[in-house]
Amino acid sequence: MVSKKGTQAAKPAPEAHSNKEGAGKTLRIRYVRSATGFARRQKETVRGLGLRKLNQVVERPDTPQIRGMVNKVPHLVTVLEPET
Repeated sequence: MVSKKGTQAAKPAPEAHSNKEGAGKTLRIRYVRSATGFARRQKETVRGLGLRKLNQVVERPDTPQIRGMVNKVPHLVTVLEPET
């Protein structure tokens, strides 16, 4: 409860899309097999990763959300080694 004088401590603002593993980590994802013939949801997941053409490579932040999307379509995409 908040008293009339407002003595309750303010909560810190959450950071948008916080990456707990590290600020600069990214995943390189390659589209290796066509989504034609697979469920619509899998096609939408591939599109959600930003992949349009076969053998296209995109870089996405290494977040649990992106990893979850990749894990839903492992037969359609591969994760490449990061460039150093």
